[in-house]
Amino acid sequence: MTGNFALRAALPRSSVGLAALALCALFLIIVVPLLNLVVPDGSPFHLADYMVPLLGKYLCYALLALALDLVWGYCGVLSLGHGAFFALGGYAMGMYLMRQIGSRGVYQNPVLPDFMVFLNWKELPWYWYGFDHFWFAMAMVIAVPGLLALGFGFLAFRSRITGVYLSIITQAMTYALLLAFFRNDMGFGGNNGLTDFKDLLGFGLQARGTKIALYLGSVIALGLGLAVTRLVVATKLGRVMMAVRDAESRVRFLGYSVTSVKLFAFVLSAMLAGIAGALYVPQIGIINPSEFSPGNSIEVAIWVAVGGRGTLVGAILGAVAVNAAKTYLTAAFPEIWLYFLGGLFVLVTLLLPNGLMGLVGWMPRAPRVDAVAKEEKHA
Repeated sequence: MTGNFALRAALPRSSVGLAALALCALFLIIVVPLLNLVVPDGSPFHLADYMVPLLGKYLCYALLALALDLVWGYCGVLSLGHGAFFALGGYAMGMYLMRQIGSRGVYQNPVLPDFMVFLNWKELPWYWYGFDHFWFAMAMVIAVPGLLALGFGFLAFRSRITGVYLSIITQAMTYALLLAFFRNDMGFGGNNGLTDFKDLLGFGLQARGTKIALYLGSVIALGLGLAVTRLVVATKLGRVMMAVRDAESRVRFLGYSVTSVKLFAFVLSAMLAGIAGALYVPQIGIINPSEFSPGNSIEVAIWVAVGGRGTLVGAILGAVAVNAAKTYLTAAFPEIWLYFLGGLFVLVTLLLPNGLMGLVGWMPRAPRVDAVAKEEKHA
């Protein structure tokens, strides 16, 4: 009986939920590209070119929220620094895109990016080596956030830092990176960051086909991220993660390595956030230190809370819903939209503690620690 706990946590409650996921996937993969590429421009059903990267941005944010929900919703680790992993993945992609510009920059230097020429740099820094190769850049997109999460998480979790104290030091981490990347002598463009990208793998970033390809890449990455996180929470490790969230001390007394469990979830989450950042940059066209802002990481937690913490799908729904509302409100009410966002979070906290997913009764049932103990006994 206990073996079904994670299955109930990882799958929709009914075939209606599966059908809804299938329809969403069908719409994102087939309908959106057709509305943009096939439907004539004058048709009311035509999807404007600017909407494609906008939807891609929402999907990247959804993957970031999914990453946070894995550690917060299922492991009880509220990280307020996930924006740092997102930004590091974005910078890795941005460095590759900058190397692809070559002599087409303003200063026509075949090796140094424009900002380095402007700052009178004489040679390319060693940490830029290899970023002229796509495979190397993609490896760094995953490795850099993962290694940072591994080192930071090992020190924090081994010291048994939990709760609000952990949240504070994750914010301190992302703020420290914000200050570092603002410096011109760091070699990442300073305040202006990296921009003026030309192409990706030889394809112009402004071409319709490239925008659709990046959008579809975001859809696929989000789908794979959801599949991987569902697979994790459906295993025995996932059940232990939820037990750690609800009764960490008791799980430790049962003989499990709580540090290892948290560290695995934290590193996997950071890697997913890095992938989200890498897909975000070519669609938006810029990456700068503002992405490290602690406020951005807090906003990600709001997305997860609005959608429904500990549901995975709810994190995706919350990210898309909040950012769609943000797009509208910043245009309609540019001076007071932040009050709307704050009010939304307060209302959800007071009236919908389980988020939007709680409205349809789609909430995971966490295994009791006693059930985990029995499973360990019979294993």
